[in-house]
Amino acid sequence: MKKINLVAADMGYGHQRAAYPLMDLSAGEIITVNDYPGIADWEKEYWVDSLNSYERVSRLKKIPFLGSLIFEVMDAFQKIRPLYPWRDLSQTTAQQRYFFRFVKKGLGKNLIAELNTTNLPYVTTFFVAAYIAEYHNYQGDIYCIICDTDASRAWAPLSPKASRTKFLVPSEKVRERFLMYGVKPQNIIVTGFPLPKENIGTEKEILIDDLEHRVALLDPKGIYRDHYKSLLKTIAPDALKPEDHPIIITFAVGGAGAQKEIGALIMRKLAFAVREKKIVLNLVAGNRSEIKIYFEEAAALSGLQVGKGIEIIFAPDKIEYFKKFNQCLRRTDILWTKPSELSFYCALGLPIIMSAPVGSQEDFNREWLLSVGAGIDSLAPEYVDEWLPDLLASGRLARAAVDGFLNAEQMGIYNIEKLLSQK
Repeated sequence: MKKINLVAADMGYGHQRAAYPLMDLSAGEIITVNDYPGIADWEKEYWVDSLNSYERVSRLKKIPFLGSLIFEVMDAFQKIRPLYPWRDLSQTTAQQRYFFRFVKKGLGKNLIAELNTTNLPYVTTFFVAAYIAEYHNYQGDIYCIICDTDASRAWAPLSPKASRTKFLVPSEKVRERFLMYGVKPQNIIVTGFPLPKENIGTEKEILIDDLEHRVALLDPKGIYRDHYKSLLKTIAPDALKPEDHPIIITFAVGGAGAQKEIGALIMRKLAFAVREKKIVLNLVAGNRSEIKIYFEEAAALSGLQVGKGIEIIFAPDKIEYFKKFNQCLRRTDILWTKPSELSFYCALGLPIIMSAPVGSQEDFNREWLLSVGAGIDSLAPEYVDEWLPDLLASGRLARAAVDGFLNAEQMGIYNIEKLLSQK
């Protein structure tokens, strides 16, 4: 039975990944604000141009000086201001005014007219979709889920004091941020980020079982487990038992595929360990067939075979990709990614090796991962075969796994479901 209208944007993975765990409430449907049935031609063209521009600039970032300069100019429009000191940040930004020009022109109007016949709560993971619902007078409740550990002014309404949109935020810190933006306190609800149920279980039983096996493997010399034996006996007792199988590393690129070269470099440098069956490397291509082909060719150049210590996580359909990715995470010991929305996945007891952030929001995600102890900045990938064994021997990765489990919220999906079920 459909209980909500679940709305996301098909722009990268972040917005749809955050929506995926809520599909139980939407009868398996994610409505795509930039590609819905009945979308006007000019709307479709607007969204395609916007996405293409962002992806081009993201890929340009790796070009010395000029690429970085172009990216910095774009990123300035969505920059998150420092949290301290406390001050009024409710003034509108150029980014908001830009989007509202198109909302007033009719962006999403046909979608809201169609959804207004349902009388269901409107739940979105994309701030422009929240603008659209409120401006075009959606008749039901409007909720916006925040997809990063902090958020720019654009995520709050243009006129926050007059807005009725309710924001489901991942932490108290983000609640404070939205108060600075002028959002009414009663419209900010701390729920945590919606992680996939299949990686948690109803009572965290799946999560804890995966954590126990992972910690044992990430601490081959027992340094971390000896020091924190009392803690582990309480939260994950089977982590004290020995494990003996290859370390499984999952490398995930973003939706624009901007860091795929790092995955190829990791594969080349770890090729010997892969052939020796000491490491299994999962390369996440998402729903991008060109990234899948790139990784296949890179594997061949490294003298490796897909299916023999190298796995490529790919599905042409994004929902199917999310399912495969979540299954892959259950077998993953180390997640290597830029600090995107996947930062929240440290709560599953996954240590995260962080590639360079791309954009202001990822800078804040990186800071958050470091603050909870679950993130480790990647050292030079060309020397991963030297520094990764040292990280393992020290027990640092095991500590990052447990710190993420202890210090990040796991039950956001259940908190959000409980809130919405009361409507």
